[in-house]
Amino acid sequence: MLSYNDKTLSWVWLDLDDTLIDFHANSRMALAAIYHDLGFNSLWPDPQAWIENYENHNTALWSLYSAGAVTREALRMERFRRPLRDAGMDDSEARELSDRLDPLYLDKLAQGRILVPGALQLLKSLRQAGAKIGVLSNGFEDIQYRKINNTGLLPYIDLTVLSDEIGVNKPNPEIFRHAMQRSGDLDPDRHIMVGDNPATDIAGAVSTGWQAIWFSRDDTAPAIYHNDGVAVCSTLDEVNALLTGISPA
Repeated sequence: MLSYNDKTLSWVWLDLDDTLIDFHANSRMALAAIYHDLGFNSLWPDPQAWIENYENHNTALWSLYSAGAVTREALRMERFRRPLRDAGMDDSEARELSDRLDPLYLDKLAQGRILVPGALQLLKSLRQAGAKIGVLSNGFEDIQYRKINNTGLLPYIDLTVLSDEIGVNKPNPEIFRHAMQRSGDLDPDRHIMVGDNPATDIAGAVSTGWQAIWFSRDDTAPAIYHNDGVAVCSTLDEVNALLTGISPA
């Protein structure tokens, strides 16, 4: 069993995208491939312009989706339709192409294998320390399991809880309570969340009574500090040291 802040932990929960899997790197590779495969040079001068246009809309839409302000279907349509419209495409054509782009992009994304540095070592250390390991993600069910399998994370994960499966997104405490029920341990003191998004991962965990570690890759953030019981780490090696006492070699 792990001990953290003088409390015994039974479960360590980790966000998936940009905590364990380098979502941005894999996504940009998928988007660059789409740019070349579909001849998007007629709409954007280079892959970076297309990627930036897409990411601006996608980020805004995911914030709305996490807050329950847009549906899953709207997010998957609009994140492609909007940049296509920005590039001057007719709306009906943009909608038709967006329907094609969504499964194409998700398939390429699921094939990405780039992990955040230190991810596998963290999972191995947690396993050696006797902790149960869970993934708690707002991602789409049809893709997240493929990503977990394709990146080699599956053998280290005891339980996966996805918002897509229960219709509730982080930071809603209901998904964290659902995770506790699935785990068989209903004591919030025995659960900790590690995630990169303070508005969803950390806020949701804290409001449920869990402990939390904010994984912030922002170089301007202190390596580790405590604020209202929340630690902030800038690398997964630091998360590993904080939880298991194992420092990077």
